[in-house]
Amino acid sequence: MPETTAATIHVAGHEMRLLPSGAMYCAALSTLFVADVHLGKAATYRRLGQPVPQGTTSQTLAQLTADLNTHGATHLVVLGDFLHGPQVHGSASTGQAIKQWRQNHRGCAITLIRGNHDDRAGDPAAELNIDVVDEPHLLSGMACCHDRHGVNVPPGVPVLWGHVHPVVVLRGKAHERFRLPCFVVGAAHVLLPAYGAFTGGHVYTPCTGESLYVIADQSVFKLPGPASVACQ
Repeated sequence: MPETTAATIHVAGHEMRLLPSGAMYCAALSTLFVADVHLGKAATYRRLGQPVPQGTTSQTLAQLTADLNTHGATHLVVLGDFLHGPQVHGSASTGQAIKQWRQNHRGCAITLIRGNHDDRAGDPAAELNIDVVDEPHLLSGMACCHDRHGVNVPPGVPVLWGHVHPVVVLRGKAHERFRLPCFVVGAAHVLLPAYGAFTGGHVYTPCTGESLYVIADQSVFKLPGPASVACQ
């Protein structure tokens, strides 16, 4: 497998590693953070008669397994949109894949912060043993959300969130364009890219004080610009 390179930031006094998979890992908390997993999205589209790629749920679950095993995480926090929609519950193959994956990681605690797609899909099956909570979910000095806008977060508490699926467009020397997922790090928040294999993205324009950490070639690197910040 190709060597991967992560970037390091600090949030609420915790060292965080931004991983090329789009996850963020905190060793001190033994916790892996991901956003916008969208399991069953392809199955949902196929049930609507739209041709889409095969195997995206399995690909996403395999990546989750790799991240959990590589870092030895004992807690997985999903910042919303674990399931794509209610049609997922009618897909036997998707349901079985998720059930088997959960069985393989039964020793890992999972917390899901409800996102807009989770509201439509409904909570995961009880047998998956996932703790489902509303935003903001406070964890070790951080507020875990799906969409930070409109959420009442205590003053001074940095926010971890998703929902936006941020990407950046870079141009090469031959005028080629690269559309790449990115982390957005601000003075009081970290926005994670979409984790799912079939999610798409939206071009993100950074605000003053935000830094973009781009994922490319199994590495995470900070774009030139404002100095790196620590979310305290």
